[in-house]
Amino acid sequence: MTEQTLDQSSPRTTVLVADDHPLWLGALERDLAQAGLDVVATAADGPSTVRRTRATRPDVLVLDLNLPGMRGDEVCRALGDLETRVLILSASGEQLDVLAAIKAGATGYLVKSASSADIVAAVNATARGEAVFTPGLAGLVLGEFRRMAADDAEAEAAPRPADRPIPELTDRETEVLRLVATGMSYKEIAAELVLSHRTVQNHVQNTLGKLHLHNRVELVRFALARGLEDGPNGADR
Repeated sequence: MTEQTLDQSSPRTTVLVADDHPLWLGALERDLAQAGLDVVATAADGPSTVRRTRATRPDVLVLDLNLPGMRGDEVCRALGDLETRVLILSASGEQLDVLAAIKAGATGYLVKSASSADIVAAVNATARGEAVFTPGLAGLVLGEFRRMAADDAEAEAAPRPADRPIPELTDRETEVLRLVATGMSYKEIAAELVLSHRTVQNHVQNTLGKLHLHNRVELVRFALARGLEDGPNGADR
């Protein structure tokens, strides 16, 4: 595998790899390390993946879909409040598996037949915030997102109280949600609102609970459907 050219002035991308097949896990870990990625941890089951991801906060979680203890989509939902991006790497290319993972918050989806070079490129692209899919799956996901967006628009046609954009939320939670919808990271939101990173995370977790959502992807869709990214900037108050 050709090694990637690294920008020595930038910190290396951190990665956690989760897979229950030891030989595959070891080979993938070596490939990523040889490409200049920093593999900070590995895991072989769902619960340990959640614990180690929360402990290390990697840039990218490379996640097998069928882990003992928790499915990949359940792991995604359990980590929905983190900024770690999730790339599913699975033997399955079935439509239901793909859609379940993406709806749960995964950024991209590759099948394990992909070459090691393609996997390394996908991890780097995921770290940059790009959505990466095995050829043929992107159209499936795009079609599902369009359907979900249409459902959101229909739900938005129902009347809502006018005194507050989202009655369930406090003004501060709405303020944080508005900034999440603009694509700002938790660190950037903390600086904008003069809050700690932990406080911003707590607001996001509270908001997820109140709105019965599972992860940041669903949260952004919720905010965009309500036009919050175009609203007044609460930080100016």
